[in-house]
Amino acid sequence: MTTLRISELANKGNVHLETIRYYEREGLMQPPQRTPSGHRAYAPRDVIRLRFIKRSQALGFTLTEIKELLALKVTPNHPCIDVVHQIEAKENEVKAKIVHLQAIQRTLRKMKASCEGRCSVSECPILESLDAKRSS
Repeated sequence: MTTLRISELANKGNVHLETIRYYEREGLMQPPQRTPSGHRAYAPRDVIRLRFIKRSQALGFTLTEIKELLALKVTPNHPCIDVVHQIEAKENEVKAKIVHLQAIQRTLRKMKASCEGRCSVSECPILESLDAKRSS
């Protein structure tokens, strides 16, 4: 069987070497076999796992959540309803973040509209509004 050194795995996964070591410490990646000289020897399936982790992170999953998803993969014949629940929870979290970010955007627009940029900084309504105590 062909094995990969850590640098090859890092290259194929588009991550830094330390990222792989970190994932191993966190239990996301299994510790690899070692060569007689002590080098890590990764299997081709480790590339797939590494890409799974990175893709999951790109979708906003935390390392804990990714670990849970990886644990679900261990029983391939188990119904995937738990996976669906994980996706639904993440989707709801994203929706809540979007609502929060939209509120921030509205506030920033109001702040920007309150000042045309012609006054001195000491009289800037934007800075004054940031200094003011929140009314809610």
